[in-house]
Amino acid sequence: MPDIDIRSLSASPEATAQLGEILVEAVANGGSVSFMHPLSPDAARAFWEGALAAAGRGERVVLGAWDGEILVGTVTLLLDCPPNQPHRAEIAKLMTRLSHRGRGVAGALMRAAEALAVERGRTLLVLDTATEGGASGLYEGLGFVLAGTIPDYALKPHGGLTGTMIYWKQIAARG
Repeated sequence: MPDIDIRSLSASPEATAQLGEILVEAVANGGSVSFMHPLSPDAARAFWEGALAAAGRGERVVLGAWDGEILVGTVTLLLDCPPNQPHRAEIAKLMTRLSHRGRGVAGALMRAAEALAVERGRTLLVLDTATEGGASGLYEGLGFVLAGTIPDYALKPHGGLTGTMIYWKQIAARG
């Protein structure tokens, strides 16, 4: 793996622009991350502006993986759960630039998100991934357990339906 620096991102024009590039690239290449192709750069930046504003309020943490000055991957840890679920967090928007896939960036981002969740007192992580082209192998390799599959859950970025696989992982002893 290249020398990757993983850190929490805050709102800045540079971070927002690079996050937008990653999102547009992921969607263009079939990534099922809630958007349809073609995704405009303006729409992608607007999404990240909102996400980073939520991070500023403590509702989530957006982690970025940097290779020098280039943001090569991201994952979001959603912390804003209902009052009866203060023990859990959700993993969302795991994406790696095509140029850095297969180099361990996604795994490093997931381990960093898990460590951050433990620091925040969370004991359960949940996530979902598309049945077609998703990252189920990565998640299972990191110890996530498949809870089940929902057919025809969402549209694929280029059209057509795909199912989703729901995963969970206990990350700390229950208190």
